[in-house]
Amino acid sequence: PGANVHTPTHPPRPLPMDLSTLWYLLAAVLILAGLAGVVLPALPGLPLMFGGMLLAAWAEGFERIGALALGLLGLLTLLSLAVDLLASALGARRVGAGPLAVWGAALGTLAGLWFGPLGLLLGPFVGALAGELWHTRALLHAAHVGLATWLGLLLGAVLKLALAFAMLGLFVLAWFF
Repeated sequence: PGANVHTPTHPPRPLPMDLSTLWYLLAAVLILAGLAGVVLPALPGLPLMFGGMLLAAWAEGFERIGALALGLLGLLTLLSLAVDLLASALGARRVGAGPLAVWGAALGTLAGLWFGPLGLLLGPFVGALAGELWHTRALLHAAHVGLATWLGLLLGAVLKLALAFAMLGLFVLAWFF
């Protein structure tokens, strides 16, 4: 007849956060950091975005984001890396820049981080100008190289931003449709 049923005297402890929620949060952080990295040269923007999207796909068991969508996202990421490498080099090489100008543009970009948006805009130009001036000692040529390198970097940033939004659009389409 009577089973000895014990009722707890205190309420049950709350369940820990679902682990998939943690994965989704981490994926969102990676995607947002990647989006910031499109503009900030110190972060690998689109590879971070791809990593976040891959993590989100994995967290949901690849049911919404399949191999085709991940393959396309991966190709867009590889394309962004090619844009990164080629944009400034092509801009600089078209006007006969030396390797010091390319290195100067990269260092100027990093130094420009410390000076906010104006530093990000002027850093690559000043760095390329300084590098080429050190190499050739010709101010007019160095200014021309600095401008071409800066325009190459700007074009690269615009292309990477377009690729980032294409990736986001593809990811959202694959997720919801």
